[in-house]
Amino acid sequence: MSIFSNEKRIRSIFVFSVELKAINAVFEIILGIGVLFTDQIRSFIQTLDLNELIEDPNSMIATYAQHFLRPLTIQTEHFLSAYLLSHGIIKLFLAVGLLRNKLWAYPSAIIVFALFIVYQIYRYLIAPSFFLVALTIFDIAIIVLTWHEYQFLKNQSLPESAQNQN
Repeated sequence: MSIFSNEKRIRSIFVFSVELKAINAVFEIILGIGVLFTDQIRSFIQTLDLNELIEDPNSMIATYAQHFLRPLTIQTEHFLSAYLLSHGIIKLFLAVGLLRNKLWAYPSAIIVFALFIVYQIYRYLIAPSFFLVALTIFDIAIIVLTWHEYQFLKNQSLPESAQNQN
């Protein structure tokens, strides 16, 4: 009985982790779309900011906004948008497959998340970040949980397939 309760607990953690990945994927997709409209957003904020600077030339908020709105190159915006959109769409697609217990999604997710980890390590070597370390640890945990779930589901389906052959 403790084996089943342990499996149930692991399954709950797995589902919660994959749901977090799906939520993160949706945010990445939204952000990726938002980056496509960076010029319009920047222009709107600069208009608001200009009015604030006219009223108060020493405005801390307006000064900060001007510093924050340094223009990105169009190539950087396109890369960032493509990266966020592709990353988000792939993660969301895999998360949906995992949550629906599609067997193809398990090895696919393991491979894709491992590739994400390789890229995150590369990024960490260029610009160390606690966020990248935390994200990498989370992705490793998801890979371990995904492998466990995949093995569990395969073992659960073996008796059924053996019964169908008889």
